[in-house]
Amino acid sequence: MIVITGASGLVGANLIRALLTEERSHRVRAVVHHDQRALQGLDVELVKAELSDPASLESAFRGAEVVYHLAASISLSMDTWNTLAATNLDGTRHVLAACRKSGVRRLVYFSSIHTRQQAPLDQPLDESRALLDDPSAPPYERSKAAAEREVRQAVAQGLDVVTIIPTAVIGPYDFKPSYIGKALLLLARGHLPALVSGGYDWVDVRDVVHGTMQAARFAPAGASYILSGHWQSIPEVARQVDQFTGRHPWRPVVPLNVADLAEPLMKNVGRLNGSQPLYTRAMLTALQSNRRISHAQATRELGYTPRPFQQTLADTLAWLLERHPQAGSFTSPGSKEYR
Repeated sequence: MIVITGASGLVGANLIRALLTEERSHRVRAVVHHDQRALQGLDVELVKAELSDPASLESAFRGAEVVYHLAASISLSMDTWNTLAATNLDGTRHVLAACRKSGVRRLVYFSSIHTRQQAPLDQPLDESRALLDDPSAPPYERSKAAAEREVRQAVAQGLDVVTIIPTAVIGPYDFKPSYIGKALLLLARGHLPALVSGGYDWVDVRDVVHGTMQAARFAPAGASYILSGHWQSIPEVARQVDQFTGRHPWRPVVPLNVADLAEPLMKNVGRLNGSQPLYTRAMLTALQSNRRISHAQATRELGYTPRPFQQTLADTLAWLLERHPQAGSFTSPGSKEYR
């Protein structure tokens, strides 16, 4: 039995499909919160559980050999610590305890590249980089760093956990869609009126899933792996989106230092929908992250090799535009989004 929390999100939707194809000797149990669109028609067992309810997690994990803990609350806001800590920190504590009580052999925990201290920016960021310890950092980053400290403590106490550290994940089967999926749709439809400089390390969800499954099979207990892809600036991504769609709208590019000063205005310029802005302080901070993120350890130990970014972007846009033909018509997720 393999159990997945956050099964209806982008990573979960792709992971379940890969497991059903490659791990046919195992049953797959998907822990769902509310949204089940990503799981419709799949041969999986659906169970309801809450990260805030330890008993429900123990029941969901019963009989599991491996648990993939993907569920997380994601926010672009700077004032959501309580909500994020309840899900990402306390929820992870409950998952760790449930794994112990249910006799789970291995937990695969999903962290984030933003749990790491990004500076020095002129040196590669790898698994040895210290965890974030900055009270002024965005709440999402702090909550995930605190959760990973809990994971490390559980490893020291004997729990078999492997930690996956992805960068900005994009790809097909983005049913909700994710924040990044929404932004790509707005770009594709010409509905994003301004860009900012800076960028991300983008990684294909299918490569993340492959690396994650390899880690679940072969990694030693306590190991951590960065699964990164390719750094691309926001203007360059927009240029490639325009090449894909054939649209060529004019969009001003605002330097990050100017955007940072004009953050209240940028929040309004970059709204994803009627209530969720894109260019928040947290997002602008992320756009200034380390560009030199190394996946050398995953390549060496897991055979991990990310595909070209152009292929990832084309596949992502093709899926998103077919599945979500009307960009800008999404229901606001508030401050919570399950991966």
